[in-house]
Amino acid sequence: MRLAFLILLLTPVATAQTEAPVPTLSPIAEVSLLTMLPGDQVYSLYGHTAFRVADPALGLDRTYNYGTFDFDQPFFIARFARGLLDYELGIAPMEQTLAVYHFLERPIIEQRLALSPEAKQSLFQLLETNYLPENRAYRYDFFFDNCSTRPRDILETALGQPLNYGDYAPGAGTFRELVAPYDEAMPLLDLGINIGLAAPTDRIATPREAMFLPLELMRAFDVATHDGQPLVASTDTLFWVAGAGTLEDSFDWPTLLGWLLLVLGAALTVAAYSKESWQRVAQRFDGALFGIVGLAGLVLAWLWFGTEHAVTGPNWNLAWAWPTHLVASILLMRRNRPGWLRVYWMLAALVTLAIVLIEPLLPQDFHPMVLPLGLLLALRAGVRTIASKPELSPIS
Repeated sequence: MRLAFLILLLTPVATAQTEAPVPTLSPIAEVSLLTMLPGDQVYSLYGHTAFRVADPALGLDRTYNYGTFDFDQPFFIARFARGLLDYELGIAPMEQTLAVYHFLERPIIEQRLALSPEAKQSLFQLLETNYLPENRAYRYDFFFDNCSTRPRDILETALGQPLNYGDYAPGAGTFRELVAPYDEAMPLLDLGINIGLAAPTDRIATPREAMFLPLELMRAFDVATHDGQPLVASTDTLFWVAGAGTLEDSFDWPTLLGWLLLVLGAALTVAAYSKESWQRVAQRFDGALFGIVGLAGLVLAWLWFGTEHAVTGPNWNLAWAWPTHLVASILLMRRNRPGWLRVYWMLAALVTLAIVLIEPLLPQDFHPMVLPLGLLLALRAGVRTIASKPELSPIS
């Protein structure tokens, strides 16, 4: 409902054209950086950034943001999944922007920039030129080219030199650590993002790179200077919502589920060796377990090799989430299984156990759920390797 309302509000803006000559701003014109605080929807978890250009003499008060996209792009969903989606610069009246974020209950913080008239005009000209149909689209990259990095870069272009960010330091070290607080309120999303993001996200982000997050860009602008003078002249909260801006932790139920599944797998191991009737239950459990992990491995492999995302490979989670587990789970249900399957289970058990034990030495951080899940996979693969009794017939 909220997303539909937001699309309805922004649709007229997305089709607007600004091909008229760019007017000259008056001496009383103001340029601001707007930071929209994170929301409680997936698309809004990381916040948003926009420029505001206001000139009462011209009757002008509008926002420019690099976070819009065209749903009519051919193969929209496929392009999004493959990392080939183009985002666009969008323009909206300030009144409309306020209405949208009031409705979404996401406060806006405004930093008025201490720019010379020439710098304001240069930035205004660049923004208007960027909005021309042939210029407005760009290839979006969440970490390196997004709605937060674009405003910083175009402002520095307008100034003719990089800003001095002084003693600004990001709130965390690696890219993974930077995004973690925003995801923790949604444990399942946090699990998916953690497993999907690969080793490149575990390097230390430079202060400049950390500005891909709108809140970090706002913090950086707070201490930034230009020609020895503070960049921000004043900071105001345009409106506030009680409880907004708080990045809350949530109970990590996926990790608890992992440990419960490990206990269940261990109990099934004992039960199946104590009573033959439990072997059928254990067989079903293993089929589901390795089938689901195999599907996850296929997705991870596709994210690495089948997309343009720069941070989804190499992914060490594939060392335990083998895509081939999907085939092994199917063969497990068959009456006549190939002889090499026992060797497969042995290799899976040994490699998976080794990976979870040496995880602290790997160049990639794993989600906490991987430890109990990896131990479970190693246990059940080991059971399939050393089982002395013949397996049951396929489940009917």
